Amino acid sequence: MADRDITKERTVVLLKPDGVKRGLVGEVLNRFEKMGLKIVALKMVWVDKDMAQQHYPDSRTELMRGIGEKTLKTYEKYGRDPNEEFGTLEPEAIGRMVNQWNIDFITSGPVVAVLFEGLHAIDNVRMVAGNTLPVFAESGTIRGDYSVDSPALANRDKRAVRNIIHASGNVEEAKYEAQLWFRNDEIHTYTRADEAVMFGK
Repeated sequence: MADRDITKERTVVLLKPDGVKRGLVGEVLNRFEKMGLKIVALKMVWVDKDMAQQHYPDSRTELMRGIGEKTLKTYEKYGRDPNEEFGTLEPEAIGRMVNQWNIDFITSGPVVAVLFEGLHAIDNVRMVAGNTLPVFAESGTIRGDYSVDSPALANRDKRAVRNIIHASGNVEEAKYEAQLWFRNDEIHTYTRADEAVMFGK
């Protein structure tokens, strides 16, 4: 099997309703383009429940448990009682509640979906995006610069953490999300003017 071209790795970025409503679309796109990533697909959509459930599928038991475990650790860190707010200490059940809040949020306003292509696109996008939880995101990252939201506050208010963007987590997730969000005829091939300077031999 031939090696895949690592300069053409693709990843999905969603600017969530908070990022769109706060007028951060241009700033976010600018950061990724300046680092050398290429936009190969771009659109604004109002996500319906069916699409949201495909993006946040609660059928992935391990993922739901992981979300719940991460939530429980946050509660422990801040000395709060998760049972008081969730009515359970079972990680999978808590993960499903948080997942539903994510679905409610992504369907609450327009979303800008972007497919980026470039060298190590998945890792580079996640590095620039910053920690999923803005309260822990470093200054200089998108989430670190534009949000201070935390699970402690979001869970108390029974809502999703407002963290500006979603970024694919790995190759398999990126492939699934690219097929979910974009038709083949919406994805474009072209050469950026700086590609020869950045990657030419």
